[in-house]
Amino acid sequence: MQNHRSVSPLRSRRAKLLAGVVALGAAGLMTAQTVVPSQLAFADAVRVDAAAPLDFSDVVKAVSPAVVSVQVKQAIEPRMMNYGGGDSFEEFFKGLPDGSPFRRFFRDFGGQGGENGHGKRPSPRQYGMSQGSGFFISDDGYVVTNNHVVENGTEFTVIDRDGKEFQARLIGADKRTDLALLKVDSDKTFTYVDFADDAPEVGEWTVAIGNPFGLGGSVTAGIVSARGRDIGAGPYDDFIQIDAPVNRGNSGGPAFNMHGEVIGVNAAIFSPSGGNVGIAFAIPASTAQDVIMELKNDGTVVRGWLGVQIQNVTDDIAESLGLEEARGAIVAEAQDNSPAKKAGLRSGDTILAVDGTEVKGPRDLSKIIAAYEPDTKVEITVWRDGSEQDVTVTLGRLQEQEQKVAAAVDAEDAKTSLDDLGLVLTTKAEAGMEGEGVVIAEIDPDSPAAEKRLSEGDVILEVAGMKVNEPSDVLKALEKAEKDGRKAVLFRVESNNTTRFVALPMNLA
Repeated sequence: MQNHRSVSPLRSRRAKLLAGVVALGAAGLMTAQTVVPSQLAFADAVRVDAAAPLDFSDVVKAVSPAVVSVQVKQAIEPRMMNYGGGDSFEEFFKGLPDGSPFRRFFRDFGGQGGENGHGKRPSPRQYGMSQGSGFFISDDGYVVTNNHVVENGTEFTVIDRDGKEFQARLIGADKRTDLALLKVDSDKTFTYVDFADDAPEVGEWTVAIGNPFGLGGSVTAGIVSARGRDIGAGPYDDFIQIDAPVNRGNSGGPAFNMHGEVIGVNAAIFSPSGGNVGIAFAIPASTAQDVIMELKNDGTVVRGWLGVQIQNVTDDIAESLGLEEARGAIVAEAQDNSPAKKAGLRSGDTILAVDGTEVKGPRDLSKIIAAYEPDTKVEITVWRDGSEQDVTVTLGRLQEQEQKVAAAVDAEDAKTSLDDLGLVLTTKAEAGMEGEGVVIAEIDPDSPAAEKRLSEGDVILEVAGMKVNEPSDVLKALEKAEKDGRKAVLFRVESNNTTRFVALPMNLA
């Protein structure tokens, strides 16, 4: 029986080519077209000698006692039982004949016998149960989990690997990062785990342990698929993507590296069907550690507040501003009574750095500012009028709400077509509106403006840094931009009560 060894086509071709060269050289038939051996050197292929783990049992045995299931009793808002309501119900009730069974039904369950006399009565207070995962970060019983696991909770129960239950209390929660901290008050010394100091590498092994579908102590493994994911969950998105199977109930549980350190807190899955598809997202240890320490010390997270609406700087916006490259975050609007407004920041300013730290984009700026305490003075470097300038801002305290006020001004009737941009403009007065700006009355669906998602009814507030209140103002600003040699011009546009910048190409006759 012969042993056959397969040879790749590429290796076979290399061998034949080398044999041909040797034969030609031996025969003394070297020609101008002959390839010499030194030209046939091939670069070595990538080779990695790092050994993969034979199994994960050592890591799992060490960390499992620190991982818990979290059960939460939640108050459900009482629903109002409405049987018509108001005067219309009373008229209907009075119209029922005496002795009618419907009259007694509505009197007892929704009508004049109800608690408010208008056909509405609250149902009894109801409770629901939710469950998730968590892990101890100290031997005296502090437990990390997700905010969405404990939200609206009235009672919290932590269940360890052995099934023993402990009552816990909520120390604090942070909705913006979806993190929460519980405390078990017990004389027991708990096994706990630490957060990793270093961010994981893409391709690194990770183990997730949690309580999927109530199956506590479930272990799955995979790799780190990506870092820095923005999934639209909040202003500070910076998720680690992993492919270790994670399902409902894993929320709040840890993702470990091979040293038994927590690299992330499992928080979300991508799942069109509701089940695992190999895409899960974990809050990085660096974020979790900072937030949890604030919750432990103060019960809440306090963040600095600048007070600007910002957007990304694209290549065409950079061109219109005279920036050599697209970088930073451009201010669409400084909110009234905000630290930014008080310091003199204005729309069109492009924030490049904060206290010397480069700002890569809007998300980066949000994270940098949030890391400061309120009342901190920071030096903000902006690109304004073609040069860098420094502005000192005293940060405020981040609030949940924001204010926006528009001032009313007079505007005269006018209508102007900008055929090259595909726009027909009119004044606010002619459009039946009040306030500053010029209204887009019509838009060509195949125009550059439509490609930038401008729409009829949008209000143009500024063009190339100049405020506009009449279509003629827009024309003047465009002419100036063209004279300055701009290949694109920047429009500040208000749409659906938000403002943004749009760069349109200069192609005017």
